[in-house]
Parts: sequence; structure tokens; C-alpha cells
Amino acid sequence: MRPDMFNEPVIILVGLGFPAKIRTVMDAYRHLVEWPVSFRDPAHSLAVKACQAALRGEIEAATARGLFVAFAQKHELLAAEMPPVVAARSRGDRDPHVQ
Repeated sequence: MRPDMFNEPVIILVGLGFPAKIRTVMDAYRHLVEWPVSFRDPAHSLAVKACQAALRGEIEAATARGLFVAFAQKHELLAAEMPPVVAARSRGDRDPHVQ
């Protein structure tokens, strides 16, 4: 496993509420730098600094993940857990037995 990979992805809602999997420190960092300046706050700043430190190898990816999750929780970005059947149907997968 790459050193910047999260053990478990963070699933956040982006755009019009579509789920996106944040799998690495770089994914989290990219999301954070695209966050509108007018909405940036101390949670955002801490998450950015943690991602930068993790990318330099100064802290573990798990630590950066924890701060990114805290940022996502504060801004209500975390996707709710969906049962696999609901998730499959929301992606457009169809049950071949249903017409």
C-alpha cells in the first residue's frame, strides 16, 4: 500500500450530493484546496496542514485522514452509509429480475 493511502476511504458528498471516495492524502488535499475561500475556517486550515505534513512524510496518512474527517463532519459532507442494494440502484445498476 502506498504511504499516502487511507486504510479506509472517506466518502463525501460533492456537487449536487453525489458521493465521492477520498482514498488518499492527495485526494483529500485536492478537495481542500478547491474549497471556496469564503467557507474556509480553522477546521479547513488544520486539515490542509495535516495533508501537507503527510505528503512530506512528517505524519501518518491516518492522522491526516482523521483531520479531514473532522473537517467533513463539521461541514456536513460525510455521506451516510447506504445499504449495498440502494447504492447499486443509485449508480444505475438494475436488478435483472425487475422489469
